[in-house]
Amino acid sequence: MSLTDRAYIVQLSIIGFLAIFSTTISKNPVLPLYASSLGANDALIGLISAISPLAGILLSFPVGVISDRLGRRRMLLFAGGVFLVAPLLYLFITDPFMLIPVRFFHGMATAILGPVVSAIIAERFSSTKGERIGQYSSATLYGRTVAPLVGGLLISFFAITPGLFRYQSVYLAAFIAGLIVCLLIFRIPGDKKGLDVTLTFDVFVKSLQVFWADSRLRATAYVDMGTYFIFGAFETFFPVYLVSQGFEVYLIGIFFAVQVLSIALTKPFFGKMADKQDPRYQIMAGLMLLGLSVFLIPFCRAIILLLILTLTSGIGMSLSTVATTKYIADIARKEEMGASMGALSSIMDIGHSSGPFVTGVIITASGYGMGFLSGLLLAIAITVYFMMMTINRKKIQCSLI
Repeated sequence: MSLTDRAYIVQLSIIGFLAIFSTTISKNPVLPLYASSLGANDALIGLISAISPLAGILLSFPVGVISDRLGRRRMLLFAGGVFLVAPLLYLFITDPFMLIPVRFFHGMATAILGPVVSAIIAERFSSTKGERIGQYSSATLYGRTVAPLVGGLLISFFAITPGLFRYQSVYLAAFIAGLIVCLLIFRIPGDKKGLDVTLTFDVFVKSLQVFWADSRLRATAYVDMGTYFIFGAFETFFPVYLVSQGFEVYLIGIFFAVQVLSIALTKPFFGKMADKQDPRYQIMAGLMLLGLSVFLIPFCRAIILLLILTLTSGIGMSLSTVATTKYIADIARKEEMGASMGALSSIMDIGHSSGPFVTGVIITASGYGMGFLSGLLLAIAITVYFMMMTINRKKIQCSLI
């Protein structure tokens, strides 16, 4: 890889780290505390927290389509503007309901960043896109990990200050990170797209039809949906399960640190592996490993066994997610790369949002065993469907003829 390419992926990784740091520190742990201090009840806090992921569900696909037509850099510049402005809006909020539009606006930035950067990497690094996607993804994960720690320290440090400054200091930190993101985006070279392009509603409909008509793209998106369904259920109910079993609260942080590190440290390696071999088998192995690891949690009581399951769940997620993005980049039309990455991101967010709700209903009715079993059953069903639509596709078509 040339020095220019190396500098390019490093710059994208720094952008990803700071951008996700900015959005995460604006949410964890400050958002519920800030909303509560403004007078929000539990129901309103839950609604405020759910708004940002909704932006990803609604906007990731349209953003991908627009980037295919108007250019990646233009969309990143818009995202940079949101990363810059959104943190400042929190400073002027006097009513908790005002947090709803601000959170949606802030969520627009991440809805743009993910699919657009994935498309940029897929186009620029054709032979090593899996490894480069893994590097970028790991950088965003480090930002997501560091942000709550910094946010918590700022809140504690300014705890004696009057008014709401203890919380507003966190959003000032998010603004500084957003400012650097904005400046770095300006250094990204422009592209030639969007010189004579007219965007109409039919363009979006056609792009969606192209994506949905390809069973391979559709099946791969389902894999990401299933992966994040299981992960959403895990990150929501694993801490509750540990507390119910009498574990000390500090151990929860250790378990999640193990999982985060297992994902962040292995993604570049698994991305490189996906570049060198068929990513389809890696996708299926990762999804099944994640589903099986989470399913076994209620049957283990020893700390060492739970640590192993947490580790393997992270490895499974790392295996699958980096390979799905690489596989989408392999099979998507070049002129629809952004749309395909956007659709993948939107469907992933649907799984991430629905996982805690569906699993919570099952756990309430039947306990943790059945709740985590639902994730494994979903993983099995999606793996079989993915196999039929990708690996055994030609055999099925021949049998129908």
